[in-house]
Amino acid sequence: MRLRAPVRIFMIFAFLLAAPLASADWPADEAAIRQALSDSVDAFNRGDLQGHLAIYDESVEFMTKDGPRPGIAPIEKSFSERYFRDGKPIQQLRFEQLAVRRLTGDAAIATARWALSGGGQPDQAGWFTLVLLRKPAGWRAVHDHSS
Repeated sequence: MRLRAPVRIFMIFAFLLAAPLASADWPADEAAIRQALSDSVDAFNRGDLQGHLAIYDESVEFMTKDGPRPGIAPIEKSFSERYFRDGKPIQQLRFEQLAVRRLTGDAAIATARWALSGGGQPDQAGWFTLVLLRKPAGWRAVHDHSS
């Protein structure tokens, strides 16, 4: 089916008008994602593991060297055993070189270097990639691949 010239022109015009509107929200979305990640780091460093994990959606899949771990409970167990002692973080967490990219209007990807230091322990560092989706409660990670 061929579209007539006025219809094609209207569609092109509508697309050109809509494209800037779709990206106009991205700066606010990116700021919200960066704030959620900052809040997660702050919660970790004050010993609030639940607050640290608030960035995750209940459906999150955490990729490990042994394969995927679905859900928040395995992440909480792993973090509490490996990074906390007596309800306090063993070391202080920070994210470096954080990059956030939009995938769609409701999906984004964040990559960064994570680093743990202090506590009389050797420094630790690695990289992570989060796939985030816009949820009613805000941006939440549905996939975490950390190394």
